[in-house]
Amino acid sequence: MAEKDERAQSIAKIRQLIKDIRVTMLTTVGQDGTLHSRPMMMQETAFDGTLWFLTGQDTAKAGEVAEHRRVNVSCAQPDDHRYVSLSGLATIVRDRRKAEQLWSPLHRAWFPEGLDDPTLALLQVEVEAAEYWDSASGKMVAFDGFRRGLVAGRRFTDGGEHVKVTLDTSGN
Repeated sequence: MAEKDERAQSIAKIRQLIKDIRVTMLTTVGQDGTLHSRPMMMQETAFDGTLWFLTGQDTAKAGEVAEHRRVNVSCAQPDDHRYVSLSGLATIVRDRRKAEQLWSPLHRAWFPEGLDDPTLALLQVEVEAAEYWDSASGKMVAFDGFRRGLVAGRRFTDGGEHVKVTLDTSGN
């Protein structure tokens, strides 16, 4: 029971940290083993341990996910000193109902035929682990700490949180 409570608390914290971030960086493993990152539009849905993105089933990222499911999603809100790194397993999914839930008129830029676009697919990321940095202090406090550390020759710390959490409950 304590494990479920910890997982629920971790998910709630991550949900709070990423709720208003609109663009993330998705990193996949390329065919040659190199890492490949690209911006992806975050869907306006509450984080519950799974991330969803609309994508084309004929894209390079879809091919990379088919070959290597392990991905990373990086989120940043520098103005608020919030940074989140989410890693997990990705799958390309064809689910009309879920696509309808996630659809917005902005998606027409990538899928001109709308929900009937034959290339429309979903990229589902089951998050296994996360790491986040959340500064409890405002910009001026962080800047003052940086300035004092620089003058005194000490390492800069802003007093914020840096936490690693595991969301995978399968034991893998």
